[in-house]
Amino acid sequence: MAGGWARDGAVSEQIEASISDELQRMKSRKALQGASLTHCAECEEPIPEPRRVAIPGVKLCIDCQQERDSRFVAKGGINRRGSKDSQLK
Repeated sequence: MAGGWARDGAVSEQIEASISDELQRMKSRKALQGASLTHCAECEEPIPEPRRVAIPGVKLCIDCQQERDSRFVAKGGINRRGSKDSQLK
């Protein structure tokens, strides 16, 4: 079901394109990570071997990673829908 000037299936195609783009971004990020560090890049504490094996390319210990994950980072997105509301702003 499409609304406005969009053809049938356009919304589904946009959702699939967004998911595909995000998966591609995640795969390319994982390829760039390289080898895991033995010590944290921020606090110099040793990174446990199970963590290094579980997450290839890990650079931070668990505590530093949790602190980084708790910070809010706004990401700019692409409005693929092109709705009237987004065009009027």
